[in-house]
Amino acid sequence: MGNRAMSKELITLGNRVREERKRQGLSQESLAELVGVSTNTVSRIEGGQTAMSVDVFRKIVQELGIDANELLGIKQMRKENDGSWWALSHDMKKLEKRELDVVCRTMETLVSELRKS
Repeated sequence: MGNRAMSKELITLGNRVREERKRQGLSQESLAELVGVSTNTVSRIEGGQTAMSVDVFRKIVQELGIDANELLGIKQMRKENDGSWWALSHDMKKLEKRELDVVCRTMETLVSELRKS
C-alpha cells in the first residue's frame, strides 16, 4: 500500500474518531486523559497525521464504547434508532459495580416480562 493510500485511511480513521468523540460531547483533552495520551496526540490522530499504536486504538475503542470494526469502517453496526442504546451503554461504564448490578438485574427482569407477553 502506498503512502497516499495510507494517508487517506489515517484521515478517514481520524475523522471517525473525531465524529464519535464529538457525538459523545467529549473534548480532545478529556479523550486524551481517558486514553492516557497527550491532547496533541489526539489532535494528530484525528487529523490523520499520525498512526496510533494498537494499545492506543484499543483504549480509544474502549473509552468511546464503540465497536472497533465500526471505527475502522469495516462494519457498520449502528442503526439510526439505536443511538440511545450506545449512549446508555457508555453511561453504564461509569457506574460502580453495585449500581451496574442493579441495572443488569432490572434489565433481566424487564426482558423476562416482555418475553411473557
